[in-house]
Amino acid sequence: MKQAVSILGGDMRQVYLAQLLREDGYLTVTWGLEQGGAPNGVPLEQALESDLLLLPMPVCRNGKLHLPLTDAELDVERLWPRLRYDQLLLGGMTGEMSPRLMADYGLTLLDYYAREDIQVANAVPTAEGALQLAMEASDRTIHGSRCLVIGCGRIGKLLAGRLAALGASVTVSARKYGDLAWIRAWGWQGVQTGALDGTLDQFHFIFNTAPALVLDGTRLREVREDCVILDLASAPGGVDQQEAQRLSLRASAALGLPGKTAPRTAAAAIRDSVYHILEERGELM
Repeated sequence: MKQAVSILGGDMRQVYLAQLLREDGYLTVTWGLEQGGAPNGVPLEQALESDLLLLPMPVCRNGKLHLPLTDAELDVERLWPRLRYDQLLLGGMTGEMSPRLMADYGLTLLDYYAREDIQVANAVPTAEGALQLAMEASDRTIHGSRCLVIGCGRIGKLLAGRLAALGASVTVSARKYGDLAWIRAWGWQGVQTGALDGTLDQFHFIFNTAPALVLDGTRLREVREDCVILDLASAPGGVDQQEAQRLSLRASAALGLPGKTAPRTAAAAIRDSVYHILEERGELM
């Protein structure tokens, strides 16, 4: 018999995750997901009894468990003492929390998002979600447009390929010469990220994936007024949003796109990452 699993909080990704685990035969209970219609909701005390606890992504915001689909609140510092040392906790974007919980409470918290498999899987709905938002925000097609993708990581590569497939003229910026060589080998224009000055007025769409401030006030003043700017990087992002607003530019921060535009696909990626962790630990049933 497969082990019991509790899913505590999260967004629609966790709702779909509960459904997927139940379809796979796991006895799955949920807490903090009632507004999303999650199956088998139970009181918190019952949810905390399972040997495997799946926490949200991110696990917490401002010291509280990430609970956007319930009116309840739960301080994480009040949660940890209620758990057993023999339970396995899996959460997303745990940061420095994992070693601290082991040291302070003897708890094992592993980050299912700190794996290449799930980050690649998440890059796909992020790229597709960025295309969706860009088309909704613009009065022109991607086809025939000039697009800049800042950064050549997982998301940047997938996004550039999809833009090119739609008929856009694609430029990708990168810091490393090796990345620039690959960019040109794939048939895109390449430019050093540090050499973007004086080039930004030619683009209809700009997608930032770099987790550092690239589009500051000086560079934003070069951008054409009808350009759509999407910042896909984690907070604080790579676009000075306050300055963009002052300049009346079409700029927005597009964080957490997999959970917003494709939560079912994102849930499948989390499920697979959880299974990979359990398999590596010899606990997959």
